[in-house]
Amino acid sequence: MALDLLGRQKMPLDGSSSKQPAVASSSVSGGSTGANATGASGPAGSAGVVGVGGGSTGQGMSGAAAGGTGGATVMGKQLTAKRSLKLGSLAEDIMPTSLGGGDEPFRARLHHLFSQIEKEFELLHAENMSLREKLEAVAGTPRDSTVGERLPLQDAFEVDGSVNKSFKSKLGSAGSKVKAGHKLRAQTSRIVSSFKAQSVVSSLVREFCGHKDGVWQVSTKAGQPIIGTASADHSACIWGIDTGRCLLQYQGHSGSVNSIKFHPTRDIVLTGSGDATAQIWQAAVNWEVPARKGHSSEEELEEEEEGPYEEKERIDVLRTPLCEFSGPGGHTAVVVAADWLPGGDQVITASWDRTAILWDVETREPLHPLCGHDHELTHASAHPSQRLVVTASRDSTFRLWDFRDPIPAVSVFQGHTENVTSTVFTRDDKVVSGSDDRSVKVWELRNMRSALTTIRTDSAVNRLAVSASGVIAIPHDNRHIRLFDLNGQRIARLPRTSRQGHRRMVSAVAWTEDISSNCNLFSSGFDRRVLGWGVCLPPKDN
Repeated sequence: MALDLLGRQKMPLDGSSSKQPAVASSSVSGGSTGANATGASGPAGSAGVVGVGGGSTGQGMSGAAAGGTGGATVMGKQLTAKRSLKLGSLAEDIMPTSLGGGDEPFRARLHHLFSQIEKEFELLHAENMSLREKLEAVAGTPRDSTVGERLPLQDAFEVDGSVNKSFKSKLGSAGSKVKAGHKLRAQTSRIVSSFKAQSVVSSLVREFCGHKDGVWQVSTKAGQPIIGTASADHSACIWGIDTGRCLLQYQGHSGSVNSIKFHPTRDIVLTGSGDATAQIWQAAVNWEVPARKGHSSEEELEEEEEGPYEEKERIDVLRTPLCEFSGPGGHTAVVVAADWLPGGDQVITASWDRTAILWDVETREPLHPLCGHDHELTHASAHPSQRLVVTASRDSTFRLWDFRDPIPAVSVFQGHTENVTSTVFTRDDKVVSGSDDRSVKVWELRNMRSALTTIRTDSAVNRLAVSASGVIAIPHDNRHIRLFDLNGQRIARLPRTSRQGHRRMVSAVAWTEDISSNCNLFSSGFDRRVLGWGVCLPPKDN
């Protein structure tokens, strides 16, 4: 066997062995004798050839070294030439083996793998398209139109239900394509949406800031662009909707002001307080004096003393009520709610002393104490046109009181499992109740044995409101406001981000029917703010 200077086997020098397979494992002799055929394994580049013999001369390593310097040089050149020829021959031998007649199994395998990959992509595409259609169906935006202009979906309105993180995660890489599609469809939304049913679009229009503690309730007045707020800072305020300014502040209570209601026709207000009283006070507004828009003709008015730079923001302050409902036969604990009965000659109050009282406004005397609840009352409201009252309590029940007969009739309803926080009448003789059990129920006034509709939510419900068109606005402990219709159909959720919405519990909401104002829904919260929303409601189905 011929070895090089490093003791490695040399490649065969003759052409007779150059065509042998590179993976042969037996000794191969290229010459006559093939001495020393048991040599060590070949170098890494020889593809595992072992025991390759030398040339026809049969000379070993010592003979090659004895040939002198000249012979070594000539032999080195020959070895280089032969080695390059051998490598070329190996390449020619290997290529037909891997890509020739034996490549059919590999080619078939590759085709199979690529076909599987193509099928996976087709399935993913079909799934993304299906999810996209579901998303558009839930959001109320058909594939050929998009309600809204260039606002993102969550800035215009948010819809509950299946539009959540699961959809967003499944959309994956198709998200950018969906966004691009929304942008293209938004350009034609004005034209296309005019031929289709409108969806609810809401936006934050105005903030009313000034209270120093949480706001318990907000109320609107028919026919005038003003709202009233009741706050835990012992004050009640009248605000201008268009300006957002406080026009009048009432400071006649010595406790938290828990409720506020405008008289149906007169410029007076009814408030209930933690000082165990309910009071009526004057709330006329002088629109001709823009710098001082609130005044009272029968009470003492005082202006807050502020610096000259705040002269335009001066607020009229009122401290004396027209009348107060307290004393013998009155409440002995916190008054949590108060409301006017139709006509405005009587009021109803609800208290933590577990009773509600019907009062005569003229005489300021209690007419009927309404007893029967086992725990503190949380709310009371009157029917807009009939002498009916509902009271809610922490005993998980609410009661319907009928004053149309000389002897009041009462009905008890046990539809909730936790505190009933609010009960209100609708214009079509229904009652809507909200509870800490995270549900809202709609009841038929003529048959209140069982609820017509049950709305399940994810947070406790506070003082809700129903619009003239039958849209229920639901304020939650989790800072959200949701809109439903009387059939329990989810309509929308008002946007709540770091820049919009309440930062703490939403305590109450109120609708206004004044179409001239940009705001038609108001919400109060314990972040000390009252927010005015512009909500585009769908037409009422009759």
